[in-house]
Parts: sequence; C-alpha cells; structure tokens
Amino acid sequence: MINWFFTLSIFVQIFVIYFALLNIITFFAYGFDKMKSRGEGRRTPEKTLWLLTLLGGSPAALLAMHYFRHKTKKISFQAIIIIIIAVQVTAGIYLYTFLQNQ
Repeated sequence: MINWFFTLSIFVQIFVIYFALLNIITFFAYGFDKMKSRGEGRRTPEKTLWLLTLLGGSPAALLAMHYFRHKTKKISFQAIIIIIIAVQVTAGIYLYTFLQNQ
C-alpha cells in the first residue's frame, strides 16, 4: 500500500514528508492557540501562525480555522492568510508553467 511512496524520487519523498509534518504541526499550533485563548497562558503569536501557513501549512491552517472556529472573525488575520494563499497559488502556477516549458 505504501510502495508508491518508494517509487518517487528522493527529492519528492522529502517534500511529501516535509509537507505532511508541517501541516500536522500547523493544525496543532492553531488548536493549541485556540485552547490557550479560552484560558490563561501564553498564546501563539500570530506571526508564528502566519509563518507556518507561509511555509506550506496553508491547507492545515484553513482546516484548523474551520474545525476549531479559530480566528474566523478577525478580518486582519484572515486578510494575511488570503494574501499568503494567493502568493502560494501564484508561485505554484508559475513553477508548474516553468517546469512544463523545460
């Protein structure tokens, strides 16, 4: 069942592992911040949540925001998330187009 993974190049394997781990960390970072927002304790800085999103955790960030109902009413936070995702989509399209022309 996992044999498909080992047929990938080492670069793609590393990318898949990186992407999976980063998204797990991002999801739990948002959940942890939501938990801390209800009680006392040190919150996760918004810059940290944005950085995790920027580094590739945007799918988990969107899922966590919906699942935990966290940061869904803060327009300034959501605006940065939208900008990050727009940059990622634009970069992805550019990279895909570039690689197709090689």
